[in-house]
Amino acid sequence: MSTPDNWHKSSYSGGGDGNNCVEIATSSTHAAVRDSKAPARATLTFPTAAFTRFLEGLKEPDRREPA
Repeated sequence: MSTPDNWHKSSYSGGGDGNNCVEIATSSTHAAVRDSKAPARATLTFPTAAFTRFLEGLKEPDRREPA
């Protein structure tokens, strides 16, 4: 995956200046993740299918914090 240019900040950015989060960029074959506080540093890159399964797993009710 070449260096992506379509970075999107998480909607769960936290309080204050909103920089306590990750950014995600996608292509047709991969998803890249980076720290919004240090965008020039390394990124983690995953095949799209694997990243989609990861996100779906986070949304499963038994994975969320109790209300």
